[in-house]
Amino acid sequence: MTPDGKYRILVVDDEASVLLTYRLILEQQGYQVVACGTSAEAIALLQQQRFDTVLCDYSLKEQHTGFEVIAAARRHDPAIPAALLTGYATKETADEAASRNIGIMIKPTVTEEFLATTSQMLRRDGRGK
Repeated sequence: MTPDGKYRILVVDDEASVLLTYRLILEQQGYQVVACGTSAEAIALLQQQRFDTVLCDYSLKEQHTGFEVIAAARRHDPAIPAALLTGYATKETADEAASRNIGIMIKPTVTEEFLATTSQMLRRDGRGK
């Protein structure tokens, strides 16, 4: 959380328009959002900064998946709530996410559901309002 009481959210997606949309939606709700367009950028940032939650595209153009980005976040904060954003979740992906305590949001997401899921993740972890 920032000194002014805002929750910090890392959003990772390699589609610039999707990344911008998520950032704007979350910022309008009072969250501080850091947006990354690559997994490498996100992983480097996670080594330097703390976040209250991570929302990450599952299928990134680089060599990393959303699982790897979330694993990097959890090396520094094992309890950080996280969700994969994906347009095509397989049963295997859903099972792996469930076993790692990672949520899944199907793209395109409905704004209300996106915000409700994000808020619920923060509350469940004791970080949210």
